[in-house]
Amino acid sequence: MGGTWDSISLPVRPGLYINFVEAAAAQIKGGARGTVGLPLFQYAGAEAGKFYTIEKESEAIELFGAAAIEPIRLVLQGGAKEVLVYTVPKGEDGKWNAAAYTAIRDAFSSRQFNVFVFPDEISEEEQKATQLWCKDNREDEGKHFMAVFGGSAEDDADPAAGNERTVDLADDYVVNLISGVNIGGNVYSSGRYAPYIAGLIAGTGINKSITYTPVRANDVIKRLKNSEINTALQKGSLVLVHDGEKVKVEQGLVTSKRKIRAIRARQAISTDIPKAAAESYIGKLDNNADGQAALISAVKAYLERLELNNVLTDIVVTLDPDRKSEGDTVFLQISFTEIDSMERIFLTIKV
Repeated sequence: MGGTWDSISLPVRPGLYINFVEAAAAQIKGGARGTVGLPLFQYAGAEAGKFYTIEKESEAIELFGAAAIEPIRLVLQGGAKEVLVYTVPKGEDGKWNAAAYTAIRDAFSSRQFNVFVFPDEISEEEQKATQLWCKDNREDEGKHFMAVFGGSAEDDADPAAGNERTVDLADDYVVNLISGVNIGGNVYSSGRYAPYIAGLIAGTGINKSITYTPVRANDVIKRLKNSEINTALQKGSLVLVHDGEKVKVEQGLVTSKRKIRAIRARQAISTDIPKAAAESYIGKLDNNADGQAALISAVKAYLERLELNNVLTDIVVTLDPDRKSEGDTVFLQISFTEIDSMERIFLTIKV
């Protein structure tokens, strides 16, 4: 059990809680990365309302049929380690309504994954509901994952429409793709291509950026002008560009305009510390000077390992001087500086 905490109303359940403000987070040990959560609406043969973990395209074909696996293929091509697939049951009328989308989110709430994405375009209402679900998981459940969205081909033709969606979905944990692509003569809207971006994010190490990463596409549907790209980045949109040779990610941003790399590092830290605490620390350490020192040493040891891997630096881990650690409660004060990627290089040439 984890999540954010309030100093006026402390949580009741046993657990190690994180007050995830801008300057405070911690991690003890790293966990596996690279799982994308994906609801599947069209499938053949597989049982409805079940989860399947897919690591290879051949597995997906066998379970769901070749005609149904395009979004799974895109996730794996993006670089994800695995896809957590949920086969969505149809409603009584043979269609999927708002209740079906609510059921999808409820089902995934009890599963672990790093990035969530729908297989294709969804309505504005369901995008907003999914953004709020992602936020609620972060703030109330201590569960940290990204959600990737896209839009229709019509939206992709107008960057202002995509940017408006970005503003509406502004959140540290949300990515909004506004560029559709062409693959082998086939048009993929940003909503249809979003699974590839989800796989790319999930498959990239937390000490790496997706900025300027080439993607599997022949071209973007609409090549944006420099001024349009600048506007999109200023809004927090994820833009794909054709640089004359290949299609690539212009800059790895979430809709709140922060860097995907930094947010994923925070998510890893926030996800792993409760898990490690539950396994090795909660109920096993005495809450005295020796036990507190052991906990602090464990946190520092892993953060220093992250530092060696260029995830963060400037590590400080101490007991919180403003709150007394006694009884069954420990308050730690942790700070660090996230390491960014070199993305803007300015040259001054004197001759």
